[in-house]
Amino acid sequence: MMVKFAGTIRWQCGAAALLALSLGTVWPRPATAQTQAPAAPSAASSTVAATTPQQPAAGVTEQAKDKLGAAAGKLDDAVKRAADIFNRVPCSSKNAYMEGSLPGIAKKLAAGQPVTIVAFGSSSTVGFGTTSPIFSYPYRLADQLRRKYPKSDITVLNRGIGGEDTVQMLKRIKVAVLDAKPDLVIWQLGTNTVIKEDDAAVARTEALVNEGIDKLKATGADVVLIDPQFVPATTSKDAEEKSNKMVSLLTRIAQARQIAHFPRFSVMRGWHDDQKLPFDSFVIHDGLHMNDWGYACFAQLLGDTIIDTVSRVQAGIEIPPDVLLYRPM
Repeated sequence: MMVKFAGTIRWQCGAAALLALSLGTVWPRPATAQTQAPAAPSAASSTVAATTPQQPAAGVTEQAKDKLGAAAGKLDDAVKRAADIFNRVPCSSKNAYMEGSLPGIAKKLAAGQPVTIVAFGSSSTVGFGTTSPIFSYPYRLADQLRRKYPKSDITVLNRGIGGEDTVQMLKRIKVAVLDAKPDLVIWQLGTNTVIKEDDAAVARTEALVNEGIDKLKATGADVVLIDPQFVPATTSKDAEEKSNKMVSLLTRIAQARQIAHFPRFSVMRGWHDDQKLPFDSFVIHDGLHMNDWGYACFAQLLGDTIIDTVSRVQAGIEIPPDVLLYRPM
């Protein structure tokens, strides 16, 4: 079976090899190895080969083996940490719900059809703050959905660029998102406007987001809005009021446009206020970006709400776009 991530086809060939390919790791190949039988050389090519033989440099094979072993070791360690991550802190489902539904992609996954998901946003989408790309939320989400729906060919494209606000995202939405013909777009936005700009910029976001939604809905894709993260940078004295306004704005837009909304701000507030987790247990030292656990928990909760939508479709339940879907407790 083939699986895809970021548009790249990968064959399932073991955890370390699969992860290496997905992270763009270049696996060294011994100079003498060949992937297929060479074509029979012509007389001319034989002459050239005879007069200018190519000999592998001494020690190349050994160096390649050493590099391969080191890369595999690092990947195996990342796999172990990824599998163990929730043993350290449970990923609470409290406050984890998705307002709205995803009828299009839910029906395709339920039928085992291929789907394309575009994760669109800024550094939270890129995965800034993780120790490995496998902890980014698009990667974790892709893994969760593939395990749940092995018959579907699932492609997840990470289209995040760090530091961008809504204006900058709209400038690249055609190439980054629309041209991929997605079935689902997960649009993470609002944080950079909150921490970098003023109240007027927050207010201007409404028209920009609606413009983006118009473009996305015209393709027939389902849409999920992801609001800012609950972290020191967005809850400081200078940013708290703007954060609350942005969260309310995105909630209102999602309801009015009948698209889905995942309340990341509320979910993360629950980690801090209800679970009594200190910020440094899910946020890195900059006070803005999540760590491995934070991204992994966010991805799992988001994935659970998508899976719940599919389960309802499989059960023959028609889901109005304005219902609240809660993650099972």
